[in-house]
Amino acid sequence: MKQKYALVALAAALSVLIAGDAIAQSIPKISLQIGESESGQDLSTSLKIVLLMTALTVAPSILIMTTSFIRFAVVFSFLRQAMGANQVPPNQLLVALSLILTLFIMTPIANRSYIEGVKPYVDEEISKEEAFKKIAAPVREFMLAQTREKDLSLFVELSGIEAPEGPDDVPLHVLIPGFVISELRIAFQIAFLIFIPFLAIDMVVASVLMSMGMMMLPPIMISLPFKVLLFVLVDGWYLLIKSMVESFHVG
Repeated sequence: MKQKYALVALAAALSVLIAGDAIAQSIPKISLQIGESESGQDLSTSLKIVLLMTALTVAPSILIMTTSFIRFAVVFSFLRQAMGANQVPPNQLLVALSLILTLFIMTPIANRSYIEGVKPYVDEEISKEEAFKKIAAPVREFMLAQTREKDLSLFVELSGIEAPEGPDDVPLHVLIPGFVISELRIAFQIAFLIFIPFLAIDMVVASVLMSMGMMMLPPIMISLPFKVLLFVLVDGWYLLIKSMVESFHVG
């Protein structure tokens, strides 16, 4: 239960960070009133509420872009295409498996954010600004560990900012896209290795069918059982998930 609250708190905090400094300055209490504004402070509070609600709506997308979900989802999608089974496993199952593995990878990071940032802030031991920094620090370290320096340099150059002096100086709007394209690169590399044995089976089956003159029989109907058999014999799910989990650099 503690891990669940830690992940929820981490998602909310990251959403607020991405939304901008306007929200980080103060978190207003939320109430619904309709009427004329009596002062500029009322208008400012209303804008902060709008920004906060907007940030919460994009929290799932932010979690996807800042966690290991990208690598799992892309690789599992390529695996299904390589086997030629377009509907098995179904999308819902692949997404659920990716989420479970993401939870497994990110739980220690979420616990650090909760212990170092959320809990002290709830206990009124640190300020809001310090809490946001401590909550984001473990996630920042995780993303930096997976991001290539080349990808990070690309977005530093495109953003036009000065070269950061250290990891803590890299802004999130530069770090996150660098992390995403690094994850996509690694996922495509893993997918290439997955395709090779299945492609070999397709080529062998197609050659045999052509030599037998069976031109009207779709090769996929013959190769699919052999692909499934190969994947089961080598314990494919075990090897794939083990290698993918170990590929993440988690301190």
